Amino acid sequence: MHFAISASWGPTDPTRAMLPFIFAASALQAKDTVTIMLFHDAVHLASIGVAKKIVPVGLPQRFDEVLNDNNSKIIVCKPCAEVRNIFEKDCLDKITFGGMNDFHIASKLPETKTVCY
Repeated sequence: MHFAISASWGPTDPTRAMLPFIFAASALQAKDTVTIMLFHDAVHLASIGVAKKIVPVGLPQRFDEVLNDNNSKIIVCKPCAEVRNIFEKDCLDKITFGGMNDFHIASKLPETKTVCY
């Protein structure tokens, strides 16, 4: 199965910011594939060094686990990032920039469930 995950929480709420990654890590453990699209404040997580500082309350921090898994893809909403002065040169290597069309493509893959955070 494939999961297309929409994330919109960032550093202002560490627990909510990590929920999509905790879910994605669980899906990856089950040998599923995931695409996470970072919107709104979640785009900050793509910046080098930011996600490592996000510590959820009572839950494990699983960002790197998802980032480094070959069955995951993380896309940053380019307009959301650029309005916050975040550009590809500021972001982690495995992360790509895209738009709603990319999330739509991920959402319509066969056997896909869409999850929004």
